Amino acid sequence: MSTVKLKASDGSPVEFVDKIIGSGGMKDVYFSPDKSYVVGFFRNKQDANAKDRLENIVGKYRQSIFGQIGGDYWKDLYCWPEKIVVHNGLLGVVVPTYRSHFFFQYGSSNNDSLSIKGREKEGKWFASPFLKYGQLNPNERGNWLSYLRICIKISRSVKRLHAAGLAHSDLSYKNVLIDPITGCASIIDIDGLVVPGKFPPDVIGTPDFIAPEVMRTLKLPPTDKNRKLPSRLTDQHALAVLIYMYLLNRHPLRGRKVHDCDDETHDEELAMGEKALFIEHPTDKSNRYDVKWVKRNEAPARLQHLLPWQDLDALPFKILGPYLSDLVQKAFVDGLHNPTQRPLANDWEDALVKTTDLLQQCENKSCTQKWYVFDNSTKPVCPFCKTPFKGILPILNLYSKWGNNPFRPENYRVMVYNGVRLYPWHVNRNVFPNEKLTLDQKKSVGYFQFHGGQWYLRNESLSGMKDITGGGKLVGIGEIVQLTEGRQILLSEENGGRLIQVQLVQC
Repeated sequence: MSTVKLKASDGSPVEFVDKIIGSGGMKDVYFSPDKSYVVGFFRNKQDANAKDRLENIVGKYRQSIFGQIGGDYWKDLYCWPEKIVVHNGLLGVVVPTYRSHFFFQYGSSNNDSLSIKGREKEGKWFASPFLKYGQLNPNERGNWLSYLRICIKISRSVKRLHAAGLAHSDLSYKNVLIDPITGCASIIDIDGLVVPGKFPPDVIGTPDFIAPEVMRTLKLPPTDKNRKLPSRLTDQHALAVLIYMYLLNRHPLRGRKVHDCDDETHDEELAMGEKALFIEHPTDKSNRYDVKWVKRNEAPARLQHLLPWQDLDALPFKILGPYLSDLVQKAFVDGLHNPTQRPLANDWEDALVKTTDLLQQCENKSCTQKWYVFDNSTKPVCPFCKTPFKGILPILNLYSKWGNNPFRPENYRVMVYNGVRLYPWHVNRNVFPNEKLTLDQKKSVGYFQFHGGQWYLRNESLSGMKDITGGGKLVGIGEIVQLTEGRQILLSEENGGRLIQVQLVQC
């Protein structure tokens, strides 16, 4: 195999081994000699607008994201094109190689019977219960907390694109690599980014993730003003579908309703477009399925992996907790056919972060999910394996202060388990756990311990922590305060500072 040497449009040297390692819908891909980057060439000749788009993507758009303070943070979340090349009249892009954790280490079950070891971890492997639990090696699956973390990273990445005035246009599990072991995610296929009014989309999207308005107007001429094309609003639909599928392992619109018995293609167009209906719609049950329907329509070999995920009574979307449930309702009921009502990527990020504070560890060591959202009941039970929680369960209700006003409730709770930690974003509502955190803001300020049948909070670094119930006594750094029913603990008196009120649930 020969090595081809050429110059990128910026004058820098580029090399690739003349052997195709992969082919997508539009490009053939080659490795560099040291495999630190790949070069992808478009098979068809690209017009001036396509070249202009790529020049902007590797130029000013890349600079606007990676060239700012904290820009290195995004290198883990995007696989972003870096250079443009031309070879034998074909336009190409240079892209960093995916990080090692985005390749299957163990592959599929039964000694990698599907031969996927070493292949990239497309998100589709983790959005289907049959693929995840029926085909993958258990060491590749991760747990429920890891998918929450993955969804946070995807939401954050989409938020950043939208803030830059860009849209992905083809957000799907094919264009997002994920690693459930580390909780990492990376958006790929960046070279087709949409800029409203300047660079229209090259594709309409991937089935399962195409927004209903795009499907509904698919057959209209491209020049028709009523034709809906991928945009920020369609990204918001695709993001909601991704999150729903990663957390609940089923598609939100693929139910039992049949719209055209004679034409499968037309039925698909209606089900995903004009007649799209949430399978868990609160009032219209016509697309909802039950276990009997699933058993009638699935082979026994698949069924054991599809349940309980496709049992809408056993695992309704409400198990996602209050913050995410609210957004699911907005995405698939209010905003399904009304795009402006869809939650923003920032809304999902905020809800996902708050949901991680509501998690409890399952008492069952054999539980495949390991974590679940506390449902504010007096008898919490893991929805995945039905194991009840036993013991004393502390719940921290957070109150915040604005100016000279008294502390007010925020509808924000933190669940306590042994070793869980408090961070600056728990202490002050003006701090949010995102890409802007400083190194100091990433350090914990307190942690919880269960000792002698009692729960305690140990102050690691807060100079102003006070036990309000104990008469306003200062809790010094290194000291502890017991968590008792109704106890109020002041974390900060600054503007946006928080106070904790303890609630104990005895199970």
